[in-house]
Amino acid sequence: MHKFLAQTQNISAMVDPNQLGFRIPTLGDILTFLVRAFFMVAGLSALLYLLLGALSWITSGGAKDSVEKAQQKIQAAVVGLLIIIAVLSLMAAVEQIIFAGKICVGLTCPVTIPQLIKPL
Repeated sequence: MHKFLAQTQNISAMVDPNQLGFRIPTLGDILTFLVRAFFMVAGLSALLYLLLGALSWITSGGAKDSVEKAQQKIQAAVVGLLIIIAVLSLMAAVEQIIFAGKICVGLTCPVTIPQLIKPL
């Protein structure tokens, strides 16, 4: 039994990144990916909704109710795109102008989480 314990204690749980062939992502890398992916999905969803509104307008056949619903879809998609662009612009300005790249939320630079408490 002691021989088995001695063998299991020698097994190292550390992973050598050179043997993996890629760099292990940090929490900042994962958060940066998630923030950018969120905005990409939001933009693509708004564009898809815009296309669906245009398609429903084309296939409405001139019916007044169908045309109004299609116009509402298109209007909602355009407003959504404008909101996404405004948020992206505001966040990029905050990252680069106000925080000067020291604190980033993942748009123009990778997420940086400042260390609030310094170790003793």
